[in-house]
Amino acid sequence: MNHTLEAIQKRSSTKGYTAEALSDSELEALLQAALQAPTATNRQEIHFTVLKGEHPLLGEIEAEKNRLRNITAPEHNFYYEAPVVILLSAEEGFHWSRVDAGIAVENISLAAQSLGLGSLIIGCIYDALTGEKREYFSRELKLPENHAFAIAIAVGHKAVEKTPHTYNTETQVTYL
Repeated sequence: MNHTLEAIQKRSSTKGYTAEALSDSELEALLQAALQAPTATNRQEIHFTVLKGEHPLLGEIEAEKNRLRNITAPEHNFYYEAPVVILLSAEEGFHWSRVDAGIAVENISLAAQSLGLGSLIIGCIYDALTGEKREYFSRELKLPENHAFAIAIAVGHKAVEKTPHTYNTETQVTYL
């Protein structure tokens, strides 16, 4: 089977990681996959902020997410203790930026799968990063001017396995 199609078939969201750090070459491969993602009109407007899992800003983002959702004691943080979290920010005002960020995060996800790593695409922190503390988080995360959080992804070595989701072609696909 084609390696790309196999990665798509086998990939699932990882919600448990080992403490093993990503190697420099693994992280570089993920970022290269992200940077090679196509963007509308080749604008290349997506910015990638890489944080190690123990970075204090991740704890602050978690606390703000929990405050906004009235969560007092979650079992895991939003990135399930992954050793790396990559936040993607997109240029505001460009109609296709969020689509472009989605394409880039999928490239990271499939690259992670092909490297034997797990990943979790994250949207649950959107309100925390775009709400009343937006300016603070944007400054601390060093987002480029005129950029806003779009989506994130956690990546690491899998501590748990999960069966990929099922689907129903008959109800989810229409041929005309």
